Amino acid sequence: MIFSAQQLFSDDQVVNTTENSENVIDLGAAGTPYGAAAALERDVGKGTPVPILVQVTGAITGTLVVKVYSSANSDLSSPTTVAQYTFPASAAAGSQVAIQVLPNQIDARYLGLNYSGATAGTVTAGITMGNQTNG
Repeated sequence: MIFSAQQLFSDDQVVNTTENSENVIDLGAAGTPYGAAAALERDVGKGTPVPILVQVTGAITGTLVVKVYSSANSDLSSPTTVAQYTFPASAAAGSQVAIQVLPNQIDARYLGLNYSGATAGTVTAGITMGNQTNG
């Protein structure tokens, strides 16, 4: 997998309470193309699959729940959960989950993650070019 610095949600972020990712991806304002009568409708889930990788970089204490949020606000204060994954209790460093595809109908401007349930640990997460699958 290859991470891009512009598409990282978290880089060794400490997750010991319910909190949002340290970075949010701004998908930009939907605009109106020249000569069109109306603005374009946003739906980033269509087309080529957009993989997200969440990797534990420091052992997790507790059960880590990761939610992918879409929000109209950059602070993710009006989130819609578009995907969710729960790591097993006390996930070891190196554990990872690949959310293979963002779902259709993500129509808000900002995209981020929310972490909950863990009392200690660190994670790195972001959009990748592709995720390794062993199976």
